[in-house]
Amino acid sequence: MSVEARLAALEERLRALEDEREITRLILSYGPLVDSGCAAGVAGLWEPRGVYDVDELMMTGHPEIEAMVRSANHQRWISGGCAHVVGPPHVALSGDEATAVGYTLMIVKRPDGFVLRRATANHWRLRRTPSGWRAVTRVNRVLDGREESPDLLASHFPDAVRHR
Repeated sequence: MSVEARLAALEERLRALEDEREITRLILSYGPLVDSGCAAGVAGLWEPRGVYDVDELMMTGHPEIEAMVRSANHQRWISGGCAHVVGPPHVALSGDEATAVGYTLMIVKRPDGFVLRRATANHWRLRRTPSGWRAVTRVNRVLDGREESPDLLASHFPDAVRHR
């Protein structure tokens, strides 16, 4: 293998590592941003017309995502004590597009201590933009035994076969 070919292969591997790191940092920033009430920061994780689909709420575009963070319900979570704990994502790159799956736990403070409010499966579709990687869609489904939640996770792995 020529030096030029080896260098090109190394640059390709480095770019993939940098892309995966940037995507992982974007996804992991969701929890601290949403729990601190940084509405514009949360919305900025998505493309301007990006979609955030949670079982109980569908948001399209920065204004709707910001409105969720600023909502009275969300502000009550923050003031009462909550943490969105985002697990490390599994990222799959395909040029300037990517997908990622992982988990989020929402922990809330109660008078007798902290309790798990919900555990969700997350599926992200992302795109490289002039401003860096941004979410195109994020779909969350609660892990409560419904089939669509594990299906959402499995959809990220093309060779995966679910046994039911």
